[in-house]
Amino acid sequence: MARDLGVKYACFSCGSKFYDLHRPDPVCPKCGADQRLAPKPQPMSAVARKARDKAEAEEEIGELETPLLGAEDAEEAVEDEPELVEADEV
Repeated sequence: MARDLGVKYACFSCGSKFYDLHRPDPVCPKCGADQRLAPKPQPMSAVARKARDKAEAEEEIGELETPLLGAEDAEEAVEDEPELVEADEV
């Protein structure tokens, strides 16, 4: 007992899902956007896709790594630490 509700759409404007119910104009019932006016996705070449994926991977790795201390930062870090006192000196 399957019903034929027409073509299923996901509105490009508001994201709601709906069927066109075989109407001539596929218009979103929530926002009124005509689905025939949806922007077409631009095709991406394989080279551009690989470059994008590589950049995203490098960005994720960069977020995970901690920055290394430079020579000046290392000296400041040593100066900021309290000096350790041996038990014999106390």
